Amino acid sequence: MKKIILLLLIGSAFSCKNMQSAASKDNSDPSKYIKAIKEKDLKEMLYVIASDEMEGRETGSKGQKKAGVYMIEQYKKNGVSFPKGATDFYQHIPAAFLNARRNENLPDSENIWAYIEGSEKPDEVLVISAHYDHVGIKNGDVYNGADDDGSGTVALIEMAKAFAKAKKNGHGPKRSILFLHVTGEEHGLHGSRYYSENPLFPIANTIADINIDMIGRRDVEHAKTNNYVYVIGADRLSTDLHNIVVAQNEKYTKVDLDFKFNDPKDPNHFYERSDHYNFAKLGIPAVFFFNGVHEDYHGKGDEPEKIEYDALTKRTKLAFVIAWDLANRENRPVVDKK
Repeated sequence: MKKIILLLLIGSAFSCKNMQSAASKDNSDPSKYIKAIKEKDLKEMLYVIASDEMEGRETGSKGQKKAGVYMIEQYKKNGVSFPKGATDFYQHIPAAFLNARRNENLPDSENIWAYIEGSEKPDEVLVISAHYDHVGIKNGDVYNGADDDGSGTVALIEMAKAFAKAKKNGHGPKRSILFLHVTGEEHGLHGSRYYSENPLFPIANTIADINIDMIGRRDVEHAKTNNYVYVIGADRLSTDLHNIVVAQNEKYTKVDLDFKFNDPKDPNHFYERSDHYNFAKLGIPAVFFFNGVHEDYHGKGDEPEKIEYDALTKRTKLAFVIAWDLANRENRPVVDKK
């Protein structure tokens, strides 16, 4: 009898522990992990990614590959590995693909991917993307591309660090997250097109794409403040995604959301000009965060000392809380538009 009572007590204690463990995985509030996104870490990484040593990160160049090695080192340091089903951090892209549409004699290149597996719906995947290539060296000048898109590159690494910290504390995302650094954007969105045509995870299981391309500076339209970001594409396919962006910003970051370039009639056509577009074409809800064009856009003056790191940090936090919601909400965003 004593043995039976003891076994019942042990079973009851184990059950309570499991219930407590389940309760501890309430992921409704990301506030603790927003704080893991640090301005000093973004700055430190960007001064490396956008240094002369990386030779302007031209697609397939030695400098771009060196930048890729540094990025992978940061993921490893933060305890973030390559995706399930891959053999390393690289998605290799042959030169034949990169040159198929217009031959620019580009060499082989690579997308770089990192991954945090979901705890409850691991087969559903949120993609967070940014391109890490730039335009290289012109007439002996290194075009370092600190904003374009060094800013998005370091934002992804810092967001992954925050999600890894949450997972270590028992609050990992319920859906899987793929941090996708694409190559060849400057030559025609090649890296994201390659992934969309050769996905590691089924496109049908990809719930959304958050794309970050230039979030470190301000444009002339916002000369008096950097507390803004252009939001492009969120409502093109999904009312849910638009509402998530607005709600998470209002709750946590309170950045002025500027929808000027979201107008389908906007002559700049930014919606079609960054990597989210290759996901949106396949019916995946996508949102693109952008600070607008400034005087150093595609110029040799796009240097890390000109980045406004407070703005970069706040916009990274905005993308993070939106990703947190998408990865943890009960239902994936509904596609209700075409």
